[in-house]
Amino acid sequence: MRKIAVIYGGNAHQHRTFYETKYRRYCQELIYLPELHRMSLDDYDVVLIPSQLHQRLLMESQSKLIDFVQRGGVLAGLGAQPTHLLPGHGWEFRPTNFWWWLDRDASSGLVANKPDHDLFNYITLEDATWHYHGVFHPPAGVDCIINVEGGGTILYVDQLTTSGTLILTTLDPEYHYGSYFMPATERFLNGFLPWLAGGKLHYHR
Repeated sequence: MRKIAVIYGGNAHQHRTFYETKYRRYCQELIYLPELHRMSLDDYDVVLIPSQLHQRLLMESQSKLIDFVQRGGVLAGLGAQPTHLLPGHGWEFRPTNFWWWLDRDASSGLVANKPDHDLFNYITLEDATWHYHGVFHPPAGVDCIINVEGGGTILYVDQLTTSGTLILTTLDPEYHYGSYFMPATERFLNGFLPWLAGGKLHYHR
């Protein structure tokens, strides 16, 4: 099982999510964000960056995070990526339709681009469906797993841009689960964390 460290900002939704017993078992360490700059990441295989962390503090540790992934580590980022903290994501903000399911002929617009990817042995497309705040336009050749009709991806695995693995999703499941709403986010975390810990990250055709 991969050893996962979570960057921890200490807010309420993160506390509820990452101290929840069924998720805490996958997180070997919660690294308090203000202390990240002086912490070693050498003992971990995966560093998980939740959404809604303090961006300036994160940027102060950018070189540490990039060094980690360039040494073969796995960096996984949740939520919007409005900065250049992580390379290659091509973030594009899009207005959020929180109530898409109330529309006539409602459709989330999400598509399983690689339905045989190992991630889908852990979650379904419905488990990843609530809303999203933007899309990525990553480099050609990376594994875009969940796309948006009309262009862009909301979850991809990039083993080309660095020497390690970047897993980025615009989804913010730990925020909604920790805030006690949006049931799909619990199903997403129920599968995503075990996959991150022990699943096949690379797409085997």
